[in-house]
Amino acid sequence: MTTLERTAESTVTFRRDVSLLTKDDQVLLGLADRAGYRLRGVGAPMLAALERVRAGLHTEDELAAEYPKSPVATVLTKVEPFLATGFRLRGERVAVLERTGVTGLRPELPELAGAWLRLGKFSLLRRRAGELVLESPLSKYRAVLLDAGLAGAVAALAVAQPTSEVDTEWWPVLAALAGAGFLDVGAEGEFPVDSDDVLRQWDVHDLYFHSRSRIGRTDEAFGGRFPYVGEIEPLPAVAPAPEGPRTDLYRPAFDTVRAADPGLQETIEARQSIRAYGEQPITAEQLGEFLYRTARVRGTYGPRPEARMPYEGSSRPYPCGGAGYELELYVTVRRCEGLAPGIYHYDAGDHVLRLINTEAEARDELLRVATLSTGGQAVPDVLVTMTSRFQRLAWKYQSIAYAVTLKHAGALYQTMYLVATAMGLAGCGLGSGDADAAARAFGLDYLKESSVGEFILGSAPAELPAPVSGDGALDWRAGNDPGWQAEALAARRR
Repeated sequence: MTTLERTAESTVTFRRDVSLLTKDDQVLLGLADRAGYRLRGVGAPMLAALERVRAGLHTEDELAAEYPKSPVATVLTKVEPFLATGFRLRGERVAVLERTGVTGLRPELPELAGAWLRLGKFSLLRRRAGELVLESPLSKYRAVLLDAGLAGAVAALAVAQPTSEVDTEWWPVLAALAGAGFLDVGAEGEFPVDSDDVLRQWDVHDLYFHSRSRIGRTDEAFGGRFPYVGEIEPLPAVAPAPEGPRTDLYRPAFDTVRAADPGLQETIEARQSIRAYGEQPITAEQLGEFLYRTARVRGTYGPRPEARMPYEGSSRPYPCGGAGYELELYVTVRRCEGLAPGIYHYDAGDHVLRLINTEAEARDELLRVATLSTGGQAVPDVLVTMTSRFQRLAWKYQSIAYAVTLKHAGALYQTMYLVATAMGLAGCGLGSGDADAAARAFGLDYLKESSVGEFILGSAPAELPAPVSGDGALDWRAGNDPGWQAEALAARRR
């Protein structure tokens, strides 16, 4: 056995998701979510060479030597977007390195002799299409590990090792994985990445989520692709209301609201996060107006297949991608004049509350978590929990469905802030909540619908918090017209 046969070698191959269809003298290369490429006038030698490329066991030079009368190099240049780097060992394919972003076919290879290796902090091993793949948000490649021995060698690098202790047969593959960003390379057990202040501050799940929910570092199906049309029915535009005693809510008149509201700019400038409440609680009428102005269903329409909308949409006061409106509101009441303490579902279609849970323990758990989220500054009078009917978006969007629901939650936060400010209420968005506790309290399936945002609400205190620009702090540095906020707050106090 030669030295080369005892060490993995790189080869030329197709990506794992490339299809190769032949008819007469034509070959059609297909790649999911991308336009195909048609080769015409393909003779038997060239077709045989392409089949060898698909097998992934030959180098480009070997193919050129085996088929000297076929333009192998020229054809491979033409189909370069469909190519990947393969690795062979003892006549078997052991790995494939595929590009997921705009980058070279092969990464630059580091020198491994005398180095230390370690699995990167952001590297993730998972199953994809029945194969083990290695991915990282730092990389524009995906590694498909086809050999159990190689997978074990990679997993063993969870503990840093000098390359002298790593089986040399895997060095060429590990060098490619290191060059692609999956492995850290260091010396004497020290790794430069450990002193990178930027990477140290990224959590793995945050950076992975960022890389997968935006174009550039993912080649997965992306955007409004409707992958389940004809297979799964979309969720309805308005969620069916749960069972429970019904409380009809106050419906404000448009002219009354318009006459009472301050102007937009004054409302924006006066907006504050208020975590204290007045002696008198918020009223059921105020809560009804707040919900009506922020989240009611104004109407439904569709489906409109001709407009790439093969589902029913709705219209509500806050913006939403594709008129999906997957967010639901649950209202946990501790103190509200005219409304008994309890946990309610807001039926945005009928503008009513339905009592779904009267257990004090469940209510107190949600309020306790909300209090912790305020840093212990407030025990909410009213907690509005936003949940997402995830499949409402996942039926249409791929890769970005969860990112989109968080964008919708942010849009609803701002709408709630502005309406609460205009109404003279104390409102505050929260940064976190307990999705499991919410699912238990609301009787939900965590994977079908669970919480993604929280907003606390109550009557405004007698003294509003002083704006930062007016608290007399020595570290205050004025920017662009901070006086606008002071004037808006003064108007609100009046």
